[in-house]
Amino acid sequence: MLKVGVVGCGAIGAEICKAIDEGSMSVELYAIYDRTSEHVVAVKAELKNTDPQVLDVVEMVKHVDLVIEAASQVAVPEIALTALNAGCDLMIMSIGALADEELRNTVFGLAKEQDSKVYLPSGAIAGLDGLKSGMSAEVYSVILTTQKPPRGFEGAPFIVRNHINLDNITCRTVLFEGTANEAVRAFPANVNVAASLSIAGIGFEKTKVRIIADPALSTNMHEILVEGDFGKFTTKVENVPSPTNPKTSYLAALSAIATIKKIASPFQIGT
Repeated sequence: MLKVGVVGCGAIGAEICKAIDEGSMSVELYAIYDRTSEHVVAVKAELKNTDPQVLDVVEMVKHVDLVIEAASQVAVPEIALTALNAGCDLMIMSIGALADEELRNTVFGLAKEQDSKVYLPSGAIAGLDGLKSGMSAEVYSVILTTQKPPRGFEGAPFIVRNHINLDNITCRTVLFEGTANEAVRAFPANVNVAASLSIAGIGFEKTKVRIIADPALSTNMHEILVEGDFGKFTTKVENVPSPTNPKTSYLAALSAIATIKKIASPFQIGT
């Protein structure tokens, strides 16, 4: 049975732990960790069938097969390098951290050296399968438009740096237009999907991102337009925000759960 350790017990990490605890997949939740002890206590209180150990990542990697990072972009380097150096497989949820080319090359190089797998779930978007297929020929452009209620952008570095009062946004407002590389640094908790698109597709500098705050919305929306030799396609997802974190779409946690199921299953579907 696949032994899993989850680092980060916030909105996404908690959903992953609960899904494994349900027992519907051949996976053991062996260990969890969060720097905020209250998060760990809250997650353990919701688990009905398992009682995972509380181990930091250095100890965790001695016992598990797969480490799941669900903490933050800042935490990715330590978690990723510790897991891979120990020969563990790794799932990264804060994919925006891989906009750092040096870190990205280090992670992928180390995984190859250790014969480990790095899993990057699709997150809160649809269409990565089509993009990956299209990349077998030539893809000309990838454009991501993200729209959320203003409060969904609270605390983002771009908002803080530019002294934007989200309460003053009363109509649909374009906050940002630029490259995926710029977007994941400006809105690290909001557009990890831009990193997924960039890695699967034409790169962080060529992938374009537009970010919009709209007080009329009650969902988080991601629309993707891809054009290439194959033709073009558009996907649009209207995500329900996570009940515990409006910056995060519920589908992001579900994509992690689906990825775990795929890893543990002998039957693989899709690109």
